Amino acid sequence: MAKKKILLVDDEIDFLQLLKARLEANSYNVVTAMNGKEALEKFKREKPDALILDVMMPEINGLEVLREIRKDDQKIPIFIITAFSNEERFKAANQFNASGFIMKTSDLQAEIDNINVTLGIAAKYKK
Repeated sequence: MAKKKILLVDDEIDFLQLLKARLEANSYNVVTAMNGKEALEKFKREKPDALILDVMMPEINGLEVLREIRKDDQKIPIFIITAFSNEERFKAANQFNASGFIMKTSDLQAEIDNINVTLGIAAKYKK
């Protein structure tokens, strides 16, 4: 079985590298981007199986990236990651069908388990 490819987008390099290493240790192929513009370019080029998007980034924020991707793809799992959650962001992400939310201070392994389950379900319906 081929490894699932995740596009991981965060402008905080230390966190990006930490989460990339954790995902790779859980058998994912991880492509990274450090801003929304780069994320949209890599989404088109790399055709990932899922995305993990930081909310607050330079150039184009994560919610704008989510909105743009949903114009073309309603089914790809997209997780929003943030250190600063509020009701307005939650509502905006839900409006564009985010697959889940990851708090940067939360248990990363629990979130990786959540990603595993979501990708497993998505694979069943992708056919």
